[in-house]
Amino acid sequence: MPTAAPRPCSHPGCHVLVRDGTGRCEKHPRPVWTKPKKAATKRITGRRLQRMREELFRQNPLCVRCQELGLVALATQRDHIVSLEEGGEDNPANTQGLCDEHHEEKSLAERLRGRTRGR
Repeated sequence: MPTAAPRPCSHPGCHVLVRDGTGRCEKHPRPVWTKPKKAATKRITGRRLQRMREELFRQNPLCVRCQELGLVALATQRDHIVSLEEGGEDNPANTQGLCDEHHEEKSLAERLRGRTRGR
């Protein structure tokens, strides 16, 4: 029975001929499949979320980051201190009120961390 025609290893930069049809030489086996990452915590939605936002802004109507900087600005965003994608819980202990500017800044930093984490 004929065997597969020899082909170079499919690993970048390797030119060893492979004759078994797998496409990879012994030095460069295909990466083993890994278990997918844990799914992010499910977000609270609907009326329950509306009640939680109302309670958060009633307790502290000002942006937490602005207060740290000695500024005064209304909080308009309910923010997760530890993002749900990074394993944070969707509960009142993990939330803070932020203004739009600080929320956007924090969200951008989280997105950039997520991109580098995926590499």
